[in-house]
Amino acid sequence: MKILLIHTSYAERGGEDSVFSNEVDLLSEVAEVDTLTFTNTGSTLNVIKKFLLAPWNFEASARLRKKVKEFKPDVIHIHNWHFAASPAIIRAAKGMNIPVVMTLHNYRLLCPSANLFFNGQIFTDSLKKGFPWKAVFKKVYRNSAVQTFWLSFVLQLHRSIGTWRKVDQYIALTDFGKGLFLNSPLRLNQDQVVTKGNFVSDNGYALEGREKHFLYVGRLTKDKGIEVLLEAFSKVDAHLKIIGDGPLKEKVLAAVKDNPRIKYEGLKKHSEISVEMKRATALIFPSVWYEGMPMTILEAFSSATPVIASDLGAMKSLITDCYNGLLFDAGSDPSLKLALEKWQRLDQGEKESYRLNARRTFEQHYTPERNLNSILSIYKKTIDQTYNLNNCNNIKQLALK
Repeated sequence: MKILLIHTSYAERGGEDSVFSNEVDLLSEVAEVDTLTFTNTGSTLNVIKKFLLAPWNFEASARLRKKVKEFKPDVIHIHNWHFAASPAIIRAAKGMNIPVVMTLHNYRLLCPSANLFFNGQIFTDSLKKGFPWKAVFKKVYRNSAVQTFWLSFVLQLHRSIGTWRKVDQYIALTDFGKGLFLNSPLRLNQDQVVTKGNFVSDNGYALEGREKHFLYVGRLTKDKGIEVLLEAFSKVDAHLKIIGDGPLKEKVLAAVKDNPRIKYEGLKKHSEISVEMKRATALIFPSVWYEGMPMTILEAFSSATPVIASDLGAMKSLITDCYNGLLFDAGSDPSLKLALEKWQRLDQGEKESYRLNARRTFEQHYTPERNLNSILSIYKKTIDQTYNLNNCNNIKQLALK
């Protein structure tokens, strides 16, 4: 099987970039793989040019057609088109009768915000039919009405001309995400969206030698629930380690100064975080937006670390309450406090059961091997469907002659 993977990298490397790199490496072990990459970086003038061409980047389409002629892929897998590649690459691929798979890493096809979150709250107004004027007025993309309008125009244009419906198979990261897209104005078919999560490498796990402190790993931002986290730990007799950086760093440092039970570790390497995961009693994930598929939670499961998380979006799909972790009301520090106290009341045998279940969740769903089998199955199904459809169309054309 020949697979062409396409991705547009962001100015600041994030989870989507890591997932793309990981899948390229994974697939290269068993198939012939090539990549076509774009970037949203460059000189100011060049970035502006790319953004203005976001509705239809002819240069990107030409690069795709050239790559297809050279590589002759059986399937194309798009990870991110925004914004340098533009949705025009979908139409270029389908114009050459190549099956197209696209991973829905975020909610950009539904809202220019991409995360359905604005000003500290879930923002779902763009899920309604029609042009997302409320998103424009609120400046949900880069705090700019002009840029939000332009991105909204791109999304609405390709919705109206049916570009999004030309994708043969979408991959949603969770059942929650799948439901959002199927019940959206995109009017996708039920079998057009399949659920396949991300994966993480197996760095081993530990059941014993756990310390009593909880762990937070991530950006120090409002949407990640940092304020909820700090408020809850100001009211509970529990220790917390925080790893990460972000705009709310000063608020974290102030909490550390007031509360000796909170320790700020700053940024750490992945290998160091893996060690910390195996030491902590549980990971806290207090995000107040839907999330896509938090890699931190998968890392925790891999290390047999239960997760105490918001009862919202992807977290609710990943975590089974009282099995591999605990859920609490999103945005509620009293609810998080109760969850922390519930965890502390468990005896060692009960905590070990949670840890085994967390590890079992990883082994059953999020290993590289399981991911490889799933994605190859998706590719095969998509290729077979396209082949059968093309044969059917050819027979119809012959019958009309």
